[in-house]
Amino acid sequence: MTDVPDNAPEHCPGTKSEDAGKASACAGCPNQSVCASSKPRTPDPDVGRVKERMAGVKHKIVILSGKGGVGKSTFSGQLAYGIAADETKQVGLLDIDICGPSIPRLMGCDGEQVHLSNSGWSPVYVEDNLSVMSVGFLLESPDDAVIWRGPKKNGLIKQFMRDVDWGDLDYLIIDTPPGTSDEHLSIVQYLSSSHVDGAIVITTPQEVSLLDVRKEINFCRKVNLPIMGVVENMSGFICPKCKHQSQIFPPTTGGAVKMAKDMGIPFLGSIPLDPSIGKSCDEGKSFLKEHQDSPAAAAFHSIICEISRQCSGSPSEEEH
Repeated sequence: MTDVPDNAPEHCPGTKSEDAGKASACAGCPNQSVCASSKPRTPDPDVGRVKERMAGVKHKIVILSGKGGVGKSTFSGQLAYGIAADETKQVGLLDIDICGPSIPRLMGCDGEQVHLSNSGWSPVYVEDNLSVMSVGFLLESPDDAVIWRGPKKNGLIKQFMRDVDWGDLDYLIIDTPPGTSDEHLSIVQYLSSSHVDGAIVITTPQEVSLLDVRKEINFCRKVNLPIMGVVENMSGFICPKCKHQSQIFPPTTGGAVKMAKDMGIPFLGSIPLDPSIGKSCDEGKSFLKEHQDSPAAAAFHSIICEISRQCSGSPSEEEH
């Protein structure tokens, strides 16, 4: 990530420079007084500690979407369940949606408590090979509102990355809130010294969603976060009786397929609307296990296979 602000003058020395706010190029810059009064930033020592903690995690996948309500957390949860269906794989699911932690409910572990040991915070296990960590486990009530400013959010994300004792994992799936703000910058910063396989971007077919998702893709490119591909969620509705498919959210501009082609990123697949997905999430169960023969389950499995294929071709933590 660059330390030069987007609206900086041509010869800006950068916010980390000792000349920040003092160089001739800084004259007239709207950031001059802020930069001049700031001490040069030094690397966060916790980045190295995060690298040590993440040394036992082979593959790290970040789930993103610029738009809220597109089923990002649902996808994260089912992706974790799907990979963990292979009992030889150890999977972790980290929820960094600080203000809207829905993962505990989706995974059937709401109301659980986080325990502290000599090795750090112990995640909550929903299967023998599937563990979860979320701010939802730290709230007294699931109805409690988390009203925090950026620094406190960033501090908790740092703790999650630095202090959670995941053990050896094959996959760590990181569910993020919508947007391109504090949480996203924090996760990129703290994983900057560790190998990240990439981001999976979730969207729905309509243009109002694609507009925000394009911003998310550009965010990934700006912070050098690889993009594994885009998934189009809620892509049509297949009637469980007659099997006819209807477009509930018509892709008026070509949907995620055209967007992925235009932006030069892989298209991983489409997942149709299925009321059983919502029901499984409300009950904290694996949709893929409960409805194995559904079109949506087949779509999930196809996407999971492609993700696994990409990860198998990625360098491991030790090789990076």
